[in-house]
Amino acid sequence: MSLPSSTSAFSDSLVERDRACIWHPYSNVTAASPLYPVRETRGTRLLLEDGRELIDGMSSWWTAIHGYNHPDIVAAAQAQIQRMPHVMFGGLTHEPAIELAERLVSITPASLDRVFFCDSGSVAVEVSMKLAVQYWIAKNKPGKKSFLSVRSGYYGDTSGAMSLCDPQNGMHSMFGDFLKVQFFSEKPRIAFDEPWDESAISDFQRMLSNHEDELAAVVIEPIVQGAGGMRFYSPHFLRRVRELCDAHDVLLVCDEIATGFGRTGKLFASEYSNISPDIMCVGKALTGGFMSFAATLCSSRIADTICAGVDSAFMHGPTFMGNPLACAVSLASLALIDRGDWQEQVPRIEAELRSGLEPCHDVSGVADVRVLGAIAVIETRSPIRLNEVQDALVDRGVWLRPFGNLLYTMPPFVCSSEEINAITGAMRDVCVRYFTDDVA
Repeated sequence: MSLPSSTSAFSDSLVERDRACIWHPYSNVTAASPLYPVRETRGTRLLLEDGRELIDGMSSWWTAIHGYNHPDIVAAAQAQIQRMPHVMFGGLTHEPAIELAERLVSITPASLDRVFFCDSGSVAVEVSMKLAVQYWIAKNKPGKKSFLSVRSGYYGDTSGAMSLCDPQNGMHSMFGDFLKVQFFSEKPRIAFDEPWDESAISDFQRMLSNHEDELAAVVIEPIVQGAGGMRFYSPHFLRRVRELCDAHDVLLVCDEIATGFGRTGKLFASEYSNISPDIMCVGKALTGGFMSFAATLCSSRIADTICAGVDSAFMHGPTFMGNPLACAVSLASLALIDRGDWQEQVPRIEAELRSGLEPCHDVSGVADVRVLGAIAVIETRSPIRLNEVQDALVDRGVWLRPFGNLLYTMPPFVCSSEEINAITGAMRDVCVRYFTDDVA
């Protein structure tokens, strides 16, 4: 498609201005990688400044599950801005926060009945870790201050969250000497739909047994390991984790930041295992992609124990905690979830992703193709050349953001069948073009 020279020139100028002063996530400022200025969003689409239009197969890093600019969420945001965009949460409260907390308690596992609002997913993980440590301090067991996780996990980019990410193969391995050393068992090796083998939990069981006096909690992504490898593991593994945590008197934290609010086909991924964590982190899709917001939920047992301790108060308090605007848009997003459309949309998308990506199994450079809910992953045998593949996808009218050797999509739930077919078609084309002749 030929682009008008004026729009193309303006787009180029924005890129130049950006590169003069902005540092983008996970990027090298001295090595120019492709940038695509966005003029506006509409439904499932990104409208670029140069006139091109892309189907967003990433839901803006897994957040915009209802698509962009949903009128219900826009109306809620506009009304709240007019009334009260922000007020401090220390010593004050407001109806949007109360209503949102009540709503979260009603839809999450029954054991979770206290809500601590946070700024982002990483902060929600930090809060979960501090809750666990302070709980054991209040129980007169201050030695229980470390954490156990599984390899190939990802929990965020702040210091505590980084310490839980895979210490050798994760993106934060360079910070090993800076971070607190935690405990790790082998990654879950039985896939989501494979028969259970009890030996798959043996390493985790050994680690938990050997270090239970040091462990405040186990922190795990339920069923789907996200940015650490986009792997889907057996629900029975998580069920056994819950049982073993109970047996060894260790708390269980479930990080539902990426998986929550319908992404896997369940409202929360832990439902596949029919378990309740002691602490749960939610974020990303909580606001429907409108703004950064998250929450950490815990049981009254944990909250009451902490508040009965020597310090009597939980020692955390983000400046924008309980932001009324974020609460209002979250309520609007949850109201859309309550309608239940996602319960038909996600299974349809899952079937279309499976069908559309099935031919990729036969591409020589593809190691695996896996789908769960509205998540599809192509794992390649060699690293993806991001700049080339990104350009190729954009040329096909699709926005995806590969990393490592993973080409994946987590599209908005409102994507049409035609749009899902366009996404899978672009992924197939890229696989054939760049990975047909790779050697295993």
